[in-house]
Amino acid sequence: MFDNFPLWPERASTAAGNVDALFIFLLIVSGLMTLLIFTALVYFAARYRHRRGVLAEQIEGSTPLELTWSVIPFFVFMAIFAWGAAVYFKGRTPPRDSTEVYVVAKQWMWKLEHAEGQREINELHVPVGRDVKLIMTSQDVIHSFFVPAFRMKQDVVPGRYTVAWFHATKAGTYHLFCAEYCGTQHSGMIGSIVVMEPSQFEAWMNGGTTGPLSVSGEKIFAELGCVTCHRGDAQGRGPNLQGIFGKPVQLENGRTVTADENYIRESILDPGAKIVSGFKPVMPTFQGLVSEEQLNALVAYVKSLSHSLATPTGTAAATAQDNSKAPGSAPGSQVQ
Repeated sequence: MFDNFPLWPERASTAAGNVDALFIFLLIVSGLMTLLIFTALVYFAARYRHRRGVLAEQIEGSTPLELTWSVIPFFVFMAIFAWGAAVYFKGRTPPRDSTEVYVVAKQWMWKLEHAEGQREINELHVPVGRDVKLIMTSQDVIHSFFVPAFRMKQDVVPGRYTVAWFHATKAGTYHLFCAEYCGTQHSGMIGSIVVMEPSQFEAWMNGGTTGPLSVSGEKIFAELGCVTCHRGDAQGRGPNLQGIFGKPVQLENGRTVTADENYIRESILDPGAKIVSGFKPVMPTFQGLVSEEQLNALVAYVKSLSHSLATPTGTAAATAQDNSKAPGSAPGSQVQ
């Protein structure tokens, strides 16, 4: 019924039904309360209007009535809160086996890169029936990734990663908007989400790629000389990155943090922010030396080390380490 309503966006994700149901409930409750209040106002205005010769009388409060109009709205609001919280947390918690896509927003375009290496601009191809996790950052100002058909909207902030996810249920092409005013050409920052059947998507993915994003990150890791300190043995001046992603990290100040995407990103750009226990703050910053795309590749590489039994230094990394004249003299001496 609602799919044919012109002001109601098409539903094309698993989250759309839950969001719509909550929104409809809010509309019904708001409409009923508005009608109740309006009816009461008209009734009391007519019933207790001023009449010549009739003196006003003092009306005492009613404790049962006051309890009724306090308790019932309380439970209604608590139901809205619980329902809204369930929808919110489900929409902000990507499934663990989600396909990852890195998104870089800039004035005025969307740059997207699949974990498999496919790159796109203002267009994202995904398969039907698969969870897709978006790891997003902005190159300049705040943007907002908004897909009405999926009922998802997430701010994209410079200097950090924000995460959103969706599970498309219907093949088709859906509008992508920037929902945060980001400059003079904000209205032109649009794109498309192309949802394809799995077989078509696989054919599209095989149409040409530069290789997995993690492989690009391994090459950058080696070129920057990070392998001179982040070694698989006890000789490194930086922590061993093998299997670090998603695990708790003990810091010098006694705190414990989780090594997620934002932690890795911060450690590359501001290595002195969180010093790992047992290591010295000797790593130089790479702020301004690596692009957002290179950061994404480095993060993908560090994450891949948690899914492989290989050592942190692959073929390219080992070559760079052998060619290094003085271990520790190259940049990238410590990712905190």
